[in-house]
Amino acid sequence: MVVLALVASGCDLLRPEGAGSLRFRDAVFEQVTVTPNVTYGAAVSQAGVPTSLKFDLYEPIGDTMDARPLVIWIHGGSFAFGTRTSPEIVDQANVFARKGYVNASISYRLSAQGCTVVNAACVESIVDAIEDGQAAVRFFRAHAEEYGIDPDRIAVAGTSAGAITALNVGYGTTVPGSSGTPGHSSAVRAAVSLSGGVIFTGSVGPGDASALLFHGTADSLVPYAWAQTTAEQALQDGLRAYVISWPGEGHVPYVQHRTQILELTSNFLFNTLDVRALL
Repeated sequence: MVVLALVASGCDLLRPEGAGSLRFRDAVFEQVTVTPNVTYGAAVSQAGVPTSLKFDLYEPIGDTMDARPLVIWIHGGSFAFGTRTSPEIVDQANVFARKGYVNASISYRLSAQGCTVVNAACVESIVDAIEDGQAAVRFFRAHAEEYGIDPDRIAVAGTSAGAITALNVGYGTTVPGSSGTPGHSSAVRAAVSLSGGVIFTGSVGPGDASALLFHGTADSLVPYAWAQTTAEQALQDGLRAYVISWPGEGHVPYVQHRTQILELTSNFLFNTLDVRALL
């Protein structure tokens, strides 16, 4: 059984109307090109090691549109491990590239401990990841023309630690960090979370992103209550937030719910980013 909790008014999860194949809703491109290992910034790790921050770019082949929406994907791994080639991230990046989106799967600073234990080092790991995510947003906003991106239609999405990062980027963390491309906005219009939640209480505020959160109620790593609290805070500030609950499911049940995740994420991004205006 799947329980859908709409936390705020709106119809962002409804399938967009349109006859035939519709760009951004349907797969209108057959092939995707991947450009790997592109640098978007640099920062120093907790261990004091200079770290080059990279992304892999996924784009539809044969696309002639020069101002496309962008989704920045952020992998999980307890802030200690994981890579930008995580299977569910690569799958989603390819799916949305075929729909006509530009997609970037990013790496960010990891630490030896990450958040296997909640302590000061864990908090620092989360802050590092958020700052790197914000730097990625700024990079693409600064290079929008080069990558054929609409700088006003940027979304972030992630899994587990990446979902925590994406939500905190979406909710406008006040410390932008120095991971790259200063002088540009880190704001995004939408955030998608699979098994994540906002960590820093009070970071949600008016004018922040709309959010879509997928979560299992039996998640033992990132408690379901974190997703609920995130949505409640968003509602209090007049934002739109949607929680898709899976009773009895654990952490990151992507394979089990892939079809629903892809469909609702597609609808959410189409409506929240107002991509119909680009057609």
